[in-house]
Amino acid sequence: MTLPGDPDKWNRVYASADHVNLQAAKVLKKNTHLLPAQDQALDVACGLGANALLMAQHGLAVCAWDISKIAIDKLIALSSTLDCPLSTEVRDITIDPPAPKTFDVIIVSHFLERSIIPELILALRDDGLIFYQTFIRDKIGTSSPRNPECRLRRNELISLFESLHIV
Repeated sequence: MTLPGDPDKWNRVYASADHVNLQAAKVLKKNTHLLPAQDQALDVACGLGANALLMAQHGLAVCAWDISKIAIDKLIALSSTLDCPLSTEVRDITIDPPAPKTFDVIIVSHFLERSIIPELILALRDDGLIFYQTFIRDKIGTSSPRNPECRLRRNELISLFESLHIV
């Protein structure tokens, strides 16, 4: 059995993945007008980096973190061909979360680890934004995790981030 934070599992996943259908999260694409002009952003569990690349193209200084070295290596290669500078790091956010007040924007997509949400909230600077898009229990698609604990319950995201103002 592999755990969500198992780097070997994610290295196997990304070994065969490519950038052909790379799409940023809908919540980010639909709300790029909310992005600040030149601030610090973090893409958590970035995978191949679609969200990181989109934010960098909007002028943000982006850190992209993932537990998979293969995913990070592929993102580094793509960002250099696109002339889209990023700061990347192979990092298990469950063990090493971001420091408080370090980011103006944080994006999390297709990743759910409830225990780090308080650290993500603390990592936001004043008036910072968190974009969060992940799987829900009510809708199971072909790419949805089978384990229901890896999917949000109805309105759970609202309660997890209740200390923030929802835009």
